[in-house]
Amino acid sequence: MLRHTSAIHGYSIGATDGPIGSVSDFLFDDESWRVRWLVVDTGGFLGGRTVLLPPSALSHVNHFGRQLAVTLTRQQLKDGPAITADQPVSRQMESDLYDYYGWGPYWSMGFYMGGYYYPGGPYAPNGGGVHARDHAAAEDGHPRGDIHLRSVREVTGYHIHARDGEIGHISDFLLEDGDWSVHYLVVSTQDWWPGKKVLISPRSILSTNWSTRTVSLDVDKATVKDSPAYDGSQEVDRAYEYAFHGYYDGRRVTEPV
Repeated sequence: MLRHTSAIHGYSIGATDGPIGSVSDFLFDDESWRVRWLVVDTGGFLGGRTVLLPPSALSHVNHFGRQLAVTLTRQQLKDGPAITADQPVSRQMESDLYDYYGWGPYWSMGFYMGGYYYPGGPYAPNGGGVHARDHAAAEDGHPRGDIHLRSVREVTGYHIHARDGEIGHISDFLLEDGDWSVHYLVVSTQDWWPGKKVLISPRSILSTNWSTRTVSLDVDKATVKDSPAYDGSQEVDRAYEYAFHGYYDGRRVTEPV
């Protein structure tokens, strides 16, 4: 089922022997569009230390109770590799986490497994710590972070531009809670079409400008405005998705290149 990331933000997370913290962010892969890590604020448990957990570590999800459970003990998390709030997430850091917990890294399971591939997706190159990484190389010439990990919290707020002008900004993400794939960006358009929200598939993204925090689409404003209605309260089911993708695929066929 598709869930808003904003709704999952704040879910409590429990180890096998007690609480460990709550979800504060998500890091997704900008090529597969799959959430790779849940960012966990441990609060008083570890003195506010940040913990990264892959969705594969979850043993139970309770959306009604806003609770997640992981197959780890509190001591395992306490003894695990430390992640600091001002440190980019590097591939080496990810490897250390997978090695410590005995998990198989996602990059060894097949590049496209469990997600989508959309070249030109919204990247978040700058910002603080685990919430974004920097494309620039460090002084020693090595990358400072995994350039494909992007923060939901960082990308939220990016402005969305159609071919013929701005239409709004990213207000949320919709992900599938079965495989944690990001299916849609939720775009607020109140400055152009009061009270209206629209869904944008990563398939429509043409490019991203990091300095201006904008995402450009390969569709025009009229196409977005006339897309299937979305009010934020309805369930995005298979019938809606079929109509949504049928609409955009039809526009791509009939529009001149």
